Amino acid sequence: MLGVFFVIIAGLLWAVDTLIRYPLLFSGISAERIVFTEHLFLVLFFLPLLFKDRRVIWQTKISSIFYFIVIGVFGSAIGTLCFTKAFTMINPSLVILLQKLQPIISFTLASLFLGEKMKKPFLCWAGVALLGGLLISSPDILPGLSNFDFKMGFLSQTAMMGYLLTMVAVVSWGASTVFGKKLTAQGLDGSHIMAGRFLFGFIFMAFYAYANKGLMHFDWQAIVWGKILLMVLLSGLLGMYFYYKGLKTISARVCAIAEMFFPLSAVTINWVFLGAKLTPVQMIGAGLLTLGSAVIQLKHY
Repeated sequence: MLGVFFVIIAGLLWAVDTLIRYPLLFSGISAERIVFTEHLFLVLFFLPLLFKDRRVIWQTKISSIFYFIVIGVFGSAIGTLCFTKAFTMINPSLVILLQKLQPIISFTLASLFLGEKMKKPFLCWAGVALLGGLLISSPDILPGLSNFDFKMGFLSQTAMMGYLLTMVAVVSWGASTVFGKKLTAQGLDGSHIMAGRFLFGFIFMAFYAYANKGLMHFDWQAIVWGKILLMVLLSGLLGMYFYYKGLKTISARVCAIAEMFFPLSAVTINWVFLGAKLTPVQMIGAGLLTLGSAVIQLKHY
């Protein structure tokens, strides 16, 4: 149960992050600039560790390099960029709805690469938790879908690109959970996993920034750099610390269930800080999510 609790804490910190991230995006700061700057700060923070343990890093298994590429390049950089860009191409409600496929991706990859068996009781209670997650996010999904035009625009080139970007993000994040578990199983501690994750993410973002110079728009506004640094401290350092601390003691499939508490954390944060009220449907969803997760833990499914 403690491992699940740590992942839930990580989700809470990621939810707090959104109070800063989305206002920055809406103020005109590009997703590319935010993600690049985050990785820059994180690599600078972990440079002493990377230098100190350079011998350990050079002795890393070839398979571990592949796992770091998955969690760093895809999970940390590409996934975030694709998800953010998808919001500008298709109905945001569809983006949020498709994102709910992430646990299914995690379950499938955990079965294929980790040999985790998905027994029928687990799948049933995971379904209960997934339904709870959908109900929690329903205020963000249903209004947009009710006004959605399913005619020509639904299959336009821009829309198809939006679906593709969303699914790339979903698969990237689902795979990041599974291959992060592979790294913990190899005996690497959370600090080394985080250092490798952010290093590979930064390398990708550096090449991306060079190839897309026009999208970066750097400035020297102290308030912008300060807000990004605060996000780094909250979601990058503290959030990922608790995440890998939890992942080390639980299976990837259970971690995927615990990650579904993120939308619950987000609506709770909005309720506390922004005065947004929880609807009865969201409360039912929270109950189902908690019930499904608790049964899986107590029964060790």
